[in-house]
Amino acid sequence: MIARLAVLVGAGWLALAGVATAATAPVSKIDIEGVISPVTVRLVGTAIDRAQAEKAQALIIQLDTPGGLERSMRAIVQRMMNADIPVVVYVAPTGARAASAGVFITMAAHVAAMAPATNIGAAHPVAVGGTMDKEMSKKAENDAAAFVRTIATERGRNADWAEKAVRESVSITEREAVRLHVVDLVAESMPDLLAKLDGREIKTVKGSVRLATREAAVVPIAIGFRDRFLNVISDPNVAYVLMMLGMLGLFFELSNPGAILPGVVGGISLILAFFAFQSLPINWAGLLLILFAIILFVAEIKVVSHGILAVGGMVSMALGSIMLFDAPELGFRISWALIAFMVAATALLFLGVVAAGMRALGRRPLTGAAGLIGQTAVAREALAPAGHVTLQGEIWQAVADGEMVTAGTPVRVVGIDGLTLKVVKAGSAGGES
Repeated sequence: MIARLAVLVGAGWLALAGVATAATAPVSKIDIEGVISPVTVRLVGTAIDRAQAEKAQALIIQLDTPGGLERSMRAIVQRMMNADIPVVVYVAPTGARAASAGVFITMAAHVAAMAPATNIGAAHPVAVGGTMDKEMSKKAENDAAAFVRTIATERGRNADWAEKAVRESVSITEREAVRLHVVDLVAESMPDLLAKLDGREIKTVKGSVRLATREAAVVPIAIGFRDRFLNVISDPNVAYVLMMLGMLGLFFELSNPGAILPGVVGGISLILAFFAFQSLPINWAGLLLILFAIILFVAEIKVVSHGILAVGGMVSMALGSIMLFDAPELGFRISWALIAFMVAATALLFLGVVAAGMRALGRRPLTGAAGLIGQTAVAREALAPAGHVTLQGEIWQAVADGEMVTAGTPVRVVGIDGLTLKVVKAGSAGGES
């Protein structure tokens, strides 16, 4: 009897210790906002690893996204489905949405929650970096529908609605999502979410876990400088500017070997742009049009086309810029104002080079025999008609054309015959002979 009582007391103490440990375990949190991209995959993966390493009860992903790349979405879903700790997706703050790829990510969570005045849905696959024919579009739709259906079934959510979100692009509010069993709950704030998560039993790949989150501390997972930097350059507008700077920098370095700075800046910019292109849906036709525009601008410098090549370059660059990231449904689009500025600035730059070249061609030569014509010299002795003159600190043989010139008289060079200058008195009429 005493032994049994000791066992019961020991078990009670262990249970109390387990509850106390769970109550004091923190909850990790990361904010994911914007387009789903390879950078997002890295952020979510890092957050799950850190939450597990820090012995957090759960990881909360606060989500607000218009969608993103299908490959990145699948990587995130796979990471969440195989997480050792519970992953909670919270569509917040008020006014946020989980659209397109966000639907898959939300439904893959162990617990899905939404803030008031948020929405979820519109998950029909769209083509990026080009167009799909009817057959390919149907294949992509069936594949996405099967994927979201199996996710919903695994998490015990409404698989029929999930399929409709893919096939018919339906979208619902947070209240409708709870009523239709698309998400688990609506939480007005982070403390409200923690209170509603408290006591839930979550099934993970390592077994069942009971959450004790009511008094748990929320530990934000800060995004490091590297990830912030990668996220910035992966923005279509930034990648576009980097590409243009890279092309122009390399062009001016090749045109003026030894300038160094344009080549260094251009090389770094172009490498960063190509890195960003790996995570963006590039339309190669748009990129080729931009390259063709640069070729036309260069040709305008070399060939007299009366501006036709320059105009063609502007049109080609504008069309290429518009087509480069032609996926507005996913947020991959370059600002119209940025396109107009870059096209105009590039065109003005090249036209300025052309204008400078034309002015140089029309300018009087400053060196060589032709550069001496029109220069003023001083007679060192009487020119009757031959003698010597001083020109730019040098002594030249000279022959006076016309009347005799006395020593010390200014004369103007009107011609040159070998090493002999032909001169007239400064101010008198005369031409090249």
